[in-house]
Amino acid sequence: MRIIIGVVGPIASGKSVLSKVLQQKGFARLSLSDEVREEVRSRGLEIRRDLLQDIGNEMREKFGDGYWAERLLGKIEQKKSYVIEGIRNPGEIEMLRKLGNFVLVGIDAPADKRLERALARARESDPKTLEEMKKIDERDLGMGEKTSGQQVARCMEMADYLIENNSTLDSFTQKINALLNELLTKHDEK
Repeated sequence: MRIIIGVVGPIASGKSVLSKVLQQKGFARLSLSDEVREEVRSRGLEIRRDLLQDIGNEMREKFGDGYWAERLLGKIEQKKSYVIEGIRNPGEIEMLRKLGNFVLVGIDAPADKRLERALARARESDPKTLEEMKKIDERDLGMGEKTSGQQVARCMEMADYLIENNSTLDSFTQKINALLNELLTKHDEK
C-alpha cells in the first residue's frame, strides 16, 4: 500500500528538508513547482520567483485551480509512495485528495528563522531582509491574490498535520520521523 504526502508551507519553512527525509525512507519526490518551471522554460523565459508565480496563477486561472496537480497525475505510479512539494492552491489539494491515501502536512516557522535559513541556503531568488520576506509572504500566502493565485495560507488551513519548525534541524527531523511513524501505523491499520 502506498501513501502520498503533500507538503505546504511558507518560504524557507523546511519543506525540502521534510521531502529529503521522506526520500531517504523510500518515498519518490514530485514537485508542482517543477511543473511550473517546465512551463516557464518552454516559453523561453527566465526562472524567477515572480514569473513562476505569475505563470502558475495564469495556468490555474485558464485551466482550473487543480491544473498543476492534474499535470502530475500521469507521473504517479499506483504502488509507490510519494512526497509532493510545491502545493500553493486549495484546488491542487482537492485534486490530490482524489488519489486516496493522501495526507497534507503543513510546515511553519517564525519569519526570523525562515530568513536565517533563506540566507544560509543562498538561493538567488530568496529574500535578503525581513522586509523582502514579508513582501514574498504576502503574495505567497494569498494576500490580494485571486482564488486561482497563490493561497498558501488557505492550504495551511487544510493541512491534516502541522509541524512547527522553530528549533534545530535535529529537532525538526525527529518531528518528521514521529509523524511518519504515526502515518504509517494508521495506514497499516486500514
